[in-house]
Amino acid sequence: MAISVRPIGPDDLPDVTRVLTGSWGGSTVVALGRGELVDAAELPGFIAESGDEVAGLVTYAVGEGAVEIITIDAVLPGKGVGRALLDAVRTVAAERGVTRLSLLTTNDNTHALRFYQRYGFDLVALHRNAVDRARALKPGIPAESDGIPIRHELELELLLEER
Repeated sequence: MAISVRPIGPDDLPDVTRVLTGSWGGSTVVALGRGELVDAAELPGFIAESGDEVAGLVTYAVGEGAVEIITIDAVLPGKGVGRALLDAVRTVAAERGVTRLSLLTTNDNTHALRFYQRYGFDLVALHRNAVDRARALKPGIPAESDGIPIRHELELELLLEER
């Protein structure tokens, strides 16, 4: 199965909204590190495809010194989709001369934490009870996943070589 990745375009909005809604309960997400609601469907990003099927997508925001991954979803997990999407964002960062990728995940997301660390991300901070605060902005955030209370954010970063 070949995975292709391309920038999200205006015609992709229905697919982007469908994927975000399936994973995040809507296109609006709490940008955890910012403490604000963001419509991820309005952000730049990449869509991964396998033939005519959406295999995943990533959205990001460019900040000072870092590209922050806001959402990443592998619709077809275990097929290299996540790696392909991160590679695309990494290329954007390198083209802009940015030396750091950053992202946040929650304490229950052990599968993603393993994936990010295998990719090369390093855990740099724990934000205790940050998800509890995020629920004030988006009350639909679940209280637990797989029996693990969702309370904290884990901040990860990947340092890129300077150009």
